[in-house]
Amino acid sequence: MHEYDVLILGGGPGGYVAAIRAAHLGKKTAIVESNDLGGICLNWGCIPTKALLKNADVFDIINNANKFGIEVGEVTINWSKIIKRSRDVAKRLSKGIEFLMKKNKIDYIPAQGKLIGKGKVETTDSHGKKALAFANNIIIATGARPKWFSGIKPDGKQIITYKEAMILDKQPKSLVIIGAGAIGVEFAHFFQTFGTQVTLIEALPNILPIEDNEISVELEKIFKKRKMNILTNTKVTKIEKLKTKIKVHFQGDEIVEAEKVLIALGVQGNIEDIGLEECNIAVERGWIHKSEFMETSQKNVYAIGDVAGPPWLAHKASAEGIIAVEHLADLSPEPMRYDNIPGCTYCHPEVASVGLTEKMALEQGYELKIGRFPFRGLGKAMAVGDTDGFVKVIYDNKYGEMLGCHIIGAEATNLITEAVIARNLESTHYEVLKTIHPHPTLSEAIMEATADALGEAIHI
Repeated sequence: MHEYDVLILGGGPGGYVAAIRAAHLGKKTAIVESNDLGGICLNWGCIPTKALLKNADVFDIINNANKFGIEVGEVTINWSKIIKRSRDVAKRLSKGIEFLMKKNKIDYIPAQGKLIGKGKVETTDSHGKKALAFANNIIIATGARPKWFSGIKPDGKQIITYKEAMILDKQPKSLVIIGAGAIGVEFAHFFQTFGTQVTLIEALPNILPIEDNEISVELEKIFKKRKMNILTNTKVTKIEKLKTKIKVHFQGDEIVEAEKVLIALGVQGNIEDIGLEECNIAVERGWIHKSEFMETSQKNVYAIGDVAGPPWLAHKASAEGIIAVEHLADLSPEPMRYDNIPGCTYCHPEVASVGLTEKMALEQGYELKIGRFPFRGLGKAMAVGDTDGFVKVIYDNKYGEMLGCHIIGAEATNLITEAVIARNLESTHYEVLKTIHPHPTLSEAIMEATADALGEAIHI
């Protein structure tokens, strides 16, 4: 039996960050994780997928090297090395998290955890051995898992999830991806770049449906130019497994055939078998209900990350973990600003956004000043040969507040940070415009788009 100030169920980006922050504050801390430290993000999501996408980027650069005056012979793919590199990156980072646990004197308990009473957790290791731990504060960070169609369960061979997609022993010649959110779009880009014929299916009118409409339309246009088959407003009705192929049926009795089907329909919280019912912890729509400081319906029990609802982002989970710890430590943290969490999609070109879309801003009654600037108008974009896309900024006409920023283009996922900071500081369009941006850089696109919103554009 062990006693702790803070005990955390789950070792993903929410859980391990919370553990380190708790240790910094002098709390005796333990983290319970049955799989590798780092969670889905580090082992099967954010990090290894970006490693795969980098491989795709390198392949694309080499194939287009002649545009830069560099002649390259036939380029071949070693698929097993592509997959191995991704897994090696994940393993190294997971070992790094283990080191951080030791460095901060955090007890790492490799087991499954379950709440069994006030401040009491039962752990079960891989051999079935049980133990008890007591804690003044418990943080639930058990994450989420893929969703799929009712009655259609992935088999890991023909019908796969992102996990199987990352470790395929050979590249499929054809692939249907059902769901065109960030996960679906990233895998569509990855496989299409290496020559797989990809069909991307989305039930809603646009791919990346939560993004600003102009951004989604632009990405679809770019993907179609690359010969990707995209079906929007399309609802899958049946998946038929044959010996060597899959038939995907959708409305109108139409069919698409492929070697494999990747289901990318989002995630559902891991709320089962962790003692929520026994401890009367409230759940809403499949997610743990929490306060603005991450406390659940039970005092001294917190919930963070994917298990506590959208957006399902690693950086959101980490920020929630810090707020939870600082709250239980009586440090009076500020509540989370959910309206200022950036979203990122790491296809090519990248997509990133923060704040309101144009449609959302209009629905909320704002009068708008909107500016756009294409990357093809940037000297830096021309120099590096990456001119697809644009920046779109949305300002409140009355006060000049930045309501939203939407980027499709090179380094979008890095560029969006400027907009996040601007919104956090309540900066106006005047302040963004008068901030001297270095030249030549891609960041100039945000300044130029702001100038366009004010009717002061220089380079368009």
